[in-house]
Amino acid sequence: MQPDRTSKSGKYRFFINYILGPLLFVWLSWSIYRQISQQPGLSAAWQRIKASVDSPLIWNGVAIVLLMWVNWSLEALKWKLSVKPVQVVSFNKALQAILSGVSFSVSTPNRIGEYLGRVLYMNEGNRLKTISITIVGSISQLIITLLAGLIGLVLLRQEILDRQLMSAIWMNVVVYGVLTVLTGLLLFYFRLSWLIRWLDRIPGMKRFAYLVEALEDFHPAMLLRLLLLSLLRFGVFILQYWLCFQLFDVQLSGSQTLWTISVAFLVMAVIPTIAIAELAQRGKVVIAITGIYSANELGMTFATAGIWFINLIVPAIIGSLLILRMRKIIRDQEPVQTSSSLK
Repeated sequence: MQPDRTSKSGKYRFFINYILGPLLFVWLSWSIYRQISQQPGLSAAWQRIKASVDSPLIWNGVAIVLLMWVNWSLEALKWKLSVKPVQVVSFNKALQAILSGVSFSVSTPNRIGEYLGRVLYMNEGNRLKTISITIVGSISQLIITLLAGLIGLVLLRQEILDRQLMSAIWMNVVVYGVLTVLTGLLLFYFRLSWLIRWLDRIPGMKRFAYLVEALEDFHPAMLLRLLLLSLLRFGVFILQYWLCFQLFDVQLSGSQTLWTISVAFLVMAVIPTIAIAELAQRGKVVIAITGIYSANELGMTFATAGIWFINLIVPAIIGSLLILRMRKIIRDQEPVQTSSSLK
């Protein structure tokens, strides 16, 4: 007897439209309110922003917002390229999936919820296969973060030791530890086919091989393209921080911003956090590292909060609204297009 697919699909749509979407939006709105209302110096930050409206610094704010769209558009291109072996998706659909993923990720540890938000936009039968592909995209971004952070640690080594942020012994442990992890990730990243062969050899695991079989289509040229897009995204992050530092009178040069924020990103990458609640922790890390070159801690706090709000909270709100209209998305889903059907 065949399962009632229509009934299952109806229950799925009901859950997304009337339960998951509204709950996510309400929870997100409340969490954002609590995080922002608890920030010290909130009125001073608002006064600074209002003052910038009548000065050339207003263009910094405009550029930061525009760069947010560049950032997530690059991520959408990465995801669109990654899922092509499983299903062809348009850029618009990829961007909606990315934003929906952000709305889930801000409330989950280390943003693992982004996988759930993205797979909602895939056709039935492709959703589980997409998870492993999405992980590959995340690994490419992590590789860039670790590489930039490692270079930053080496370049800022003496300054970090002079400020006693870390002892010489721990500095060596961290540097060689990051180098080891980075080497292992690069080896795994460029040898994804090994994972499939490994699963085939483990008793009982062969039936799960279909979940990662699409990784066989990740040839070196595609993996390099993903790394390049990840590098561009990283550059967008750095530029946003530099513009935001200028907006809040944190006088750092471009190179100082690059390497201090690279080290801060490295630290935040290895600390388990929940994005919606990480603002205070993120601010402490940025202040500790960028404090090497600036004493304007209040400005660093405002800049960090601004980047957090623009890069994560605004997209998360948009993504939650997209999930509220998931009924139309599900109804209008494109037919499954795989690489084999395009031949």
